Amino acid sequence: MKDWKIFLGNRAPHDGIMQLDPPPPWRPFRVDDVARERVIPAPDKLSPTVQQRGSTFQCPPQALDIVNAALYLRRPILVTGKPGSGKSSLIDAVAYELKLGEPLRWAVTSRSTLKEALYVYDAVGRLQEQQREKTLDHNIADGLPIAEFLRLGPLGTALLPTDRPRALLIDEIDKADLDLPNDLLNILEEGEFEIPELARLRDKTKIVEVRIHRGTDGETYPVPDGTVRMKQFPFVVFTSNGERDFPPAFLRRCLRLDMPDPCADVDRLTAIVQAHLSQYFTEPAFQASVKQRIDEFIERAAKETLATDQLLNAIFLVIGKHGVLEEEQNALVRAVTRALK
Repeated sequence: MKDWKIFLGNRAPHDGIMQLDPPPPWRPFRVDDVARERVIPAPDKLSPTVQQRGSTFQCPPQALDIVNAALYLRRPILVTGKPGSGKSSLIDAVAYELKLGEPLRWAVTSRSTLKEALYVYDAVGRLQEQQREKTLDHNIADGLPIAEFLRLGPLGTALLPTDRPRALLIDEIDKADLDLPNDLLNILEEGEFEIPELARLRDKTKIVEVRIHRGTDGETYPVPDGTVRMKQFPFVVFTSNGERDFPPAFLRRCLRLDMPDPCADVDRLTAIVQAHLSQYFTEPAFQASVKQRIDEFIERAAKETLATDQLLNAIFLVIGKHGVLEEEQNALVRAVTRALK
């Protein structure tokens, strides 16, 4: 029997996403056609950060099921967990394996708004440029094109109609204004949004090219009727530090994943260290020291709040470094692995 999973968590890129079943009947596509094909970089052409995270992420078994359920149901995932448990790296692992391209990212703050996630319109910049053109006595009877001062945000870009879905990380959603989570879900539920500045244009038949979020060389995408309508639901991951409760409407529309603490599982923690610092596992002279540092870290993590990257920092600093005395090594380890709480 064929495995139902599209995402396998094995860090081997493949095109399985293109064989994904159609969405549930209550989650239909908004459009059938795409205006322009996305150019997906080869895995080795992605940014070094995405390559490193995607090719080293150790996916826990419970994350596999939730990710695949989210892909089939076209639902976002709300990921919680301790610092260093891999909440924000999950999006890189999925995007890397399923060849979704560079993940889009939106770091939420208390001042974040839905509009900035969808698009940004620099009205002041347009007015200043018009005044400059008039000063230079240039003919701008029709005004400067609005599109030159518009840019889609990370969510707006994720909703563009493409055959291969985009990956979008909405990081630390618990920092948002109280209404933002539900506002976001309304957009993700409908799969479309209007850009009023384009919708008000006299020529309704005109298709405007709008710059996308973090596009290369001013990359644009055509937006007809001033409205962005998706074809494929983006793969969306919300991360939360567990600092607040979310409304039931938000939770109902998300699949929830509590990332297990790697510090509670010696095998998984060892696998994480080996994925990032494999050279210390191939050199026999270092293996005993690495194991000792891992065991000591796990013992401390049972009593203190520690993060995985602290252990990686400690091992990188002290293992195999010539001229660092043992007492200096211990002091360094303590300095970079101080309890977070």
